[in-house]
Amino acid sequence: MKVMHVDSSAKRETSNSRALARHFIDELRAQGVDVEVDYLDLTVNTPRHVDEAFAIATYRPAEERTAEMKITLAASDALCKRLFEADAFVFAMPMYNWSMPSVFKAFVDSVTRPGLTYLAQPDGRIVGQLNRQKTLFITTRGADLRPGGMFASMDALTPALKAAFGFIGVAEPTFVDAQPLQFSDQEARAAALARAKTELSEVAVQWAVHETVAA
Repeated sequence: MKVMHVDSSAKRETSNSRALARHFIDELRAQGVDVEVDYLDLTVNTPRHVDEAFAIATYRPAEERTAEMKITLAASDALCKRLFEADAFVFAMPMYNWSMPSVFKAFVDSVTRPGLTYLAQPDGRIVGQLNRQKTLFITTRGADLRPGGMFASMDALTPALKAAFGFIGVAEPTFVDAQPLQFSDQEARAAALARAKTELSEVAVQWAVHETVAA
């Protein structure tokens, strides 16, 4: 199984989202899955933010693009190629101010490509092309945004990720959210991380079973 593993936390060794993603990959291997990891650290290799040149080039039909437009889109093309070649995605990120880190938004903007990762149909429908890959979002949240809590309505991250990736074909992503962390006591943080690790182990088992059946 080729897994594209994408980290986006500004932290390094102290990052909970990075640690949880590594835990999941380890659990997947422990289940006997032959895992090949295509790793991307968005804090090191941040996609270019959308500018005028990119916006114009991406909506120009491929056969009409100039050499300069092709250069503008080259890095985005390469990222999209990596997505298509993967069998599964593991996207790990902290919640920053209720939504995704800016480096991950830049990634989303870079891989949301008309005529490539999604196709517009004559009847107006959009058909996403990344519908083959299993997708796992691992998120860490400082506050407790679970349903029923006082901050539940402020979760802009989950719907944004569902919408963005649903648009390019990911219909049923899995979410494992560790919360509350930063704005809680040590006992609550430990419990949140333990819950997340248990959920990740369960997802690893599910993926392993699916891999065995597919083989």
